[in-house]
Amino acid sequence: MRFISRIRAKAMPVGPTYRHSHVLSLVLLLGILLLVIVLATSVGSVKIPMGQIWRILLNKLPWVNFVSDWSAGTQTIVLNLRLPRVLLAGTVGMALSVAGATYQGLFRNPLADAYLIGVAQGAALGAVIGFLVPVAGVAYVYGLIPSFAFTGAMLSVLVVYGLARVGKTLPMSTLILAGVALGALLGAVVSYLTLTSGGNTARGILFWLSGSFNLVQWRELHIVFPVVFAGSLMIMLFGRSLNIMQLDEEQAQQLGVYVERIKIILLVIATLITAAAVSFVGIIGFVGIIIPHIVRLIWGPDYRFLLPLSMVCGAIFLILADLLARTLMAPAEIPIGVITALAGAPFFLYLLRRKARMLF
Repeated sequence: MRFISRIRAKAMPVGPTYRHSHVLSLVLLLGILLLVIVLATSVGSVKIPMGQIWRILLNKLPWVNFVSDWSAGTQTIVLNLRLPRVLLAGTVGMALSVAGATYQGLFRNPLADAYLIGVAQGAALGAVIGFLVPVAGVAYVYGLIPSFAFTGAMLSVLVVYGLARVGKTLPMSTLILAGVALGALLGAVVSYLTLTSGGNTARGILFWLSGSFNLVQWRELHIVFPVVFAGSLMIMLFGRSLNIMQLDEEQAQQLGVYVERIKIILLVIATLITAAAVSFVGIIGFVGIIIPHIVRLIWGPDYRFLLPLSMVCGAIFLILADLLARTLMAPAEIPIGVITALAGAPFFLYLLRRKARMLF
């Protein structure tokens, strides 16, 4: 009976003070996210005051009518250039953080991330093929490269799932091994195709693989945001089930959790939002590792709160990372994957060392 009480302590509703503190933290983070969006929109080659940003944004509401003290060029910069880029960066941060937290819950391992079972490698191969097709010069304009990347990501995960599934069960260890093996194979193919492409095509491939929000428009946001937001909300519905599954799959089944069904549902949704995110902006690493773990260290392991908090923190982190990417060496732009790797690699090594000490 002891393990039953432990599970109930993690899965059942807790006291109102606990809930209120986490809800308050979430509201505070949402306020910070809004300020970060305005800050990132105001900073650039042409600095625009934050107060003016607020007025431009609020003036789009039907019941607000500020006197325009800004030029048409300023409004174009805010609404058509910077704001879609900032919002897409936040959306991708949300997707990678929620997907990373989901994978960590499914695999019961804080070192898991959204790319563990081949999403990144499949998307990379699809994007490279898109660059190499005869219409590569206009492929991105018409969305062929994102389409190829999304298709490659979903197909690679489908292959990994088929290789790992045993009867009606899906062993997590086998899934990881299949993902690592297929990822290595696809990575080798991507490297070969990149080396043999040459010229501007190779540079375009390398820039895409490093991740970038350059040339982002509202079109990309209109595609990615509904998928990420709806998928994230669906994953949050399984927060209590993820809490129960942290102890043992057999014990979770005894408590009425359909483990195999939930694993498949969460893998599909997490893969879908990850593929949608990376198909437009390239491979951005470490977000899915560091953000959920930081949230877990600060607010605890309860997935009912870990998922939404990771969602907001991921958006804040990637918006700030993109801000650094486009301002540190202005007018040149650093691939955002470089920024996240510089922040994430040391933290990943810390997690690895910490886990090793816990084991030994």
